[in-house]
Order: sequence, then structure tokens, then C-alpha cells
Amino acid sequence: MLKPSLQLRIGQQLTMTPQLQQAIRLLQLPALDLQAHVREALETNVMLESEDEPAEELGLTHGAGPISREAYDEPSGDGSATSEEPTAEPGTDRSVEMAEDGWPERTVGPSESPWSGDEDRDADFGDAHESTLQEQLLEQLDLMRLDPLDHAVARMIVDAITDEGYLQDDLDTIRASLLPEVRVAIADVERVLATVQGLEPAGVGARNLAECLALQLRQIDPQTPGRELALRIALEHLDWVASQQLGLLRRHLRCGDAELDAALALVRACHPRPGSVVSGGHAEYVIPDVFVRRSDHGWVVEVNPATVPRVRVNQGYANAISRAPDHAMLRAQLQEARWLLRSLEIRNETLIKVARCIVGRQTRFLERGEEAMVPLILKDVADEVEMHESTISRVTTAKYMHTPRGVFEFRYFFSSHVAAADGTETSSTAIRAKLRKLIGQENPDNPLSDSKLAQILSSEGIPVARRTVAKYREAMRIAASSERKRAATRAT
Repeated sequence: MLKPSLQLRIGQQLTMTPQLQQAIRLLQLPALDLQAHVREALETNVMLESEDEPAEELGLTHGAGPISREAYDEPSGDGSATSEEPTAEPGTDRSVEMAEDGWPERTVGPSESPWSGDEDRDADFGDAHESTLQEQLLEQLDLMRLDPLDHAVARMIVDAITDEGYLQDDLDTIRASLLPEVRVAIADVERVLATVQGLEPAGVGARNLAECLALQLRQIDPQTPGRELALRIALEHLDWVASQQLGLLRRHLRCGDAELDAALALVRACHPRPGSVVSGGHAEYVIPDVFVRRSDHGWVVEVNPATVPRVRVNQGYANAISRAPDHAMLRAQLQEARWLLRSLEIRNETLIKVARCIVGRQTRFLERGEEAMVPLILKDVADEVEMHESTISRVTTAKYMHTPRGVFEFRYFFSSHVAAADGTETSSTAIRAKLRKLIGQENPDNPLSDSKLAQILSSEGIPVARRTVAKYREAMRIAASSERKRAATRAT
């Protein structure tokens, strides 16, 4: 028989405070999402206000210029620098500088302009909306003045067209979708489909690649040399073209080399995905979170001030609350505001720590390019900045670095490694760059096979298997040597 009893157990449990949860959430937000989050906080929390003073008055001078080598030491929680310097690995260039001053109390960095109730920032941008493929097709249908029945069928057909321009539903499905409001025969759906296929862009509404190419070829002037032959190829012999069986195709069509070349040129001039020429969304811009530039004293890492929200606690309200302790709700909002500002500080401190570590490890890449990329994994950075790998993963996701060699996501600098013959390690990114360079310099009439490429890399001290070379080549979307040779033959 069970009896009730009391037991004492000792254990450890990790509890995430609201402050920690907020700091982690802000850490993984991209720049645009972070700004949207802060804007929402400004609208809901009366204790927050946008900062109007110039950055110089606030003491926030990210990018004010390089500082000494000691700046590479991590700041402590109170803003002071620690005396211990990170240990550099052998062969690693640590000439990285940081243009960063201390964070003032209850203030988070400058941006290009403060947030306000007006729409001044939005005035710099036009209407980002661009019409989709379906919208453009419907506009063309409205101009055709079809009868109501055909117009209803046409709209249903347009709804079934993918972004690439192909009709994804069969005619029976389209006919069934119109019921019970509209009852039409399959022949009527076929007839309206022919009308939709006559819209722009050419080839839209096709049910397969052959029909798509044929629709585009039929819009060419009938007097164009090779048009009829191109139609036959598109409708009947695309598989032979794909497998490069041009001799068999020439014998089957009973045509000469010049006729076949003219027909194939027309086929290859067609767009296999006509809908993709219509942009269905607005342009997306990458906003770098940090800038990396070279100075006389090394590489300088700077926070992009445009990505740092310019916001602070409203001191007038904060002082009023201190004299009137009865406002519990306002006190809670004041605490939330302070947590937000501290979370933003932690985010920027962590971001710059990781960026500086990456730049310090990948100095050779910045100076010489991809072939000089060194192996780097999350654990390497986590050990150096004394953080957990999950934190480094959050920091490096959707964060971008502007360098003299271009804008790269933080993740770009991480790659696996291959052990070299001399005991060193080579980054997989560097190996791919070497392969790209070797293939780019090869003789087109005698391209390098995967086995030959593996031999060349092995002779340079990078032992890789043929299958590894093939994997890297396919990842870079480079054709096999046989296909490259056929392409060179066609070009001549």
C-alpha cells in the first residue's frame, strides 16, 4: 500500500529570465526585423523615445577611426576592457582593429535619421509593388472584352498558371473548378486556353516544355529561315537535343548542317520559363551589419550605424515615476524599456565580437581571395569569444559583412576542411575556388576530367578523391568534362 511521504531532492535547473529571452530573440533578428521590432516598441511603450541628438553629442562614434591593438580585447559588462588578450592560433593574422567607443547609459547607437511620426523615411522609396504574372494576364484579358462565360473560364485558367508560366492543372480539373456556377465543355476550355496562350509573355499557359517552345516559335515570322524545322524539333525531338545526338537528328530530319544550326538557334533563343521574366515581388536589398576596411594599422571592423536603432528612455517620464511610486504600469514599462536597451547593447557587443573574430581568422581571404580562405567552424569562434555555439549560430545567421571584396553573409566564412599532405588544413571554399580556376584555364578542346583535377590538387598538397571533386563541381553547377567538350565543339 502506498503511503504519502515527503522527500528532499537537490538539483540544478536553468531558467531563462525575460531579459535573457529578449536578448536571445533580438540577437537572431536581421537588421530590418530589428528596426521593425524597435518601431513597434516605440509605439507601445511610452517610456521609449527616438533619439534626436547627433551621434557626436551622444558619444557614439562607431567608425570614428581605428584604435590600438588592445581594442581587440573584449569589453566587460561595465564597458571597460579586459586585460587578457585572446590567444591567436599559429599562422593567424591578428592585425584587426575595432572602431568602437563605450556605450552610454540607456542609449543605443546612431542611425541615419530618427524615427518619428511622419513618413520622411518612406518618402525616399517609391511604390515597391510590382504586378505579378497573374495580374498582368488579367489586365490583358480585360482589354480583350471577352464574353462573360469565356472571361470566367480565362480567369480560372490564369489562376492555374504557375509563376514560371506553365498551366499546372489539366483541362478537366479547370472545368470541374468552374462548377456549378459555370458549365462549359472541354472544347470550350481548350478554346479559351488558346486565347490565354496568345497573351504576353510568349509561351505562357503551356502545359509542357515542348508546347511552351512551340508557342514562342509560332510567333516568329513564318519567313524566318529554320522556323518550321525548329517547330518539329521542339515538338518531337527535344530529347535528342538534350542528349546532343545532333547527327541522328540531322539524318532523321534530312537537313544540312546549316539548316539544323539555324533551327537549333531559334529553339535555344526561346525562354523555357516565360513567367520568370515577370518579377512578382519588390527588390530585396542586403543591408550590411558591419563594415570591414583596411587602414594603415590593419583591418578595421565598424558597426553599420544605419542598422543600430536610435532610441532611449524618456528621462522626463522616468523622473516623474520616481517621484510618484503609485504608477505600477508605467514602472513596468520603464523596466521593459531598460531591458530592451540593454538587450540591444548586448546584441551589438556580440555582433562586433564575432565579426572581429571572423575577420581576424580570414585576413588572408580579405587580402588574396577565395583560394586563401582558411577552415573555420562555429566552435572555433565560440571558443575564442567564450560563447556557446548556439549563440554564434544566431549571430551569424542573416547578418552581413561589407568588405573590399564584396558583401558576404557571416556564414560564408565558415567551411569544412580537408587535411593536406603537410599536416595543414585547406578550406573547402578554397578548394572550390581552385577547381573553378583550373576549369576556367583548361583547354576547351581537351577539358580536365574529375580524376585529372583530383591529381592536380593532390600534386599541390591537397589530397582529394575524384568523387569529392565531382561533388564540389556539381555544387558549383559546372558541367562534366564530356559536356564541356561538347559545348566547346558547338561553339566552334
